[in-house]
Amino acid sequence: MVWVIFVKKEVANFYQYLEENGYSLNTIISYKKDLNQFLEFAKDTNLKDIDHNFIRKYLQFLYDQKYTSKSVSRHISSLKSFFKYLVKMGIIKENPCLLVSNPKIEKKLPNYLNYNDLEVLFSIPDQNDVLGLRNLLILELLYSCGVRVSELVNIKLSDIDFSNQRILILGKGNKERYVLYGSVCDKILKDYLNNSRSKLNKNSEYLLLNKFGNKITDRAIRMIIDDIVKKSSLKLNISPHTLRHTFATHLLNEGADLKIVQELLGHENIATTGIYTHVSNEHLRKVYLSSHPRARR
Repeated sequence: MVWVIFVKKEVANFYQYLEENGYSLNTIISYKKDLNQFLEFAKDTNLKDIDHNFIRKYLQFLYDQKYTSKSVSRHISSLKSFFKYLVKMGIIKENPCLLVSNPKIEKKLPNYLNYNDLEVLFSIPDQNDVLGLRNLLILELLYSCGVRVSELVNIKLSDIDFSNQRILILGKGNKERYVLYGSVCDKILKDYLNNSRSKLNKNSEYLLLNKFGNKITDRAIRMIIDDIVKKSSLKLNISPHTLRHTFATHLLNEGADLKIVQELLGHENIATTGIYTHVSNEHLRKVYLSSHPRARR
């Protein structure tokens, strides 16, 4: 019982450590979920007795439970961070995860929308309705700025630079970046501020509000997108992240530099952005095959 209390205390200290070092709320929630599952598996084992063989047994347990390689890889990352913290605090001598490799993950090309699909999607919200105008702005910001949902819901009025048409975004790891928006988004944004948001709550510091005048949530955004898709004629799997993928793909298709897209997306590693070049190259291939006389059969 004393050991269980000790472990729980160190796990709580680990979460506090993550908060103090600027880890995002979503990352901390993922770590909590993964660690709770691992500690349940290891409840009869002394923390100091856990070695790489024990970790491998746990990973096999996950595979037996039909976890995907991507999920297993995330669990490994969570465990590596936790045990690294325990080593740093002098609680254990070695990180048992150092000899454990992440499984190879099959890279899937991100799905994105073509211009016609976008027009269909954007035609659904009723611009004469208070919430309809807000929903249109949600779509526009996701596509025009390429922001994540977690970033979108946290935009404050003070973050918007109207004169330069840019928004200060607080991204992963509390890293700040500016995203840009164009004339179409500018018009929708101003219409929303004048004709919708002012009727919801004039005093809130946040840009996007729910029907009660409070800050909108990630879950609410996803439900709004789902509802818009259901009302459209599109038979596609569309999430808020699909619009972020579309933002990046369309920029590259139109000749944008990969480094610029990386900065706008807030990717720390350019390899993460690089997956969109595969989508862009596939687009170029289709254009070539359909356009060049020597490519046609």
